[in-house]
Amino acid sequence: QVQLVESGGGLVQAGGSLTLSCAASQSMFDFNDILWYRQAPGQKREWVATVSNGFTGFTGAVSDYAASVEGRFTISRDNNKNTVYLQMNNLKPEDTAVYYCNTNYQYRDYWGQGTQVTVSS
Repeated sequence: QVQLVESGGGLVQAGGSLTLSCAASQSMFDFNDILWYRQAPGQKREWVATVSNGFTGFTGAVSDYAASVEGRFTISRDNNKNTVYLQMNNLKPEDTAVYYCNTNYQYRDYWGQGTQVTVSS
């Protein structure tokens, strides 16, 4: 049973920064893509960013971002620490949400419990 635990959320003023962490209960070398999602009150969960495992090809881990966070958020993974990070800069009130990490392992989706990010204007 894979367990993912997010941390690092909190209250920050607009323009500020936070770094979220997602720690896995087993080696991240087991996982391909790791994703961050977020869900604001009354809204559907939306995809934020993805980082690949970097084990294929010659470019290392590849990341991708939703348009709304491109240029402000950076996703990274440290397989040796079994942790994925989401560095969030220039935060906006519309970034307020519960943030979740996600991966698919052996054809099953796994989610963390989420961490709350609140950005005040």
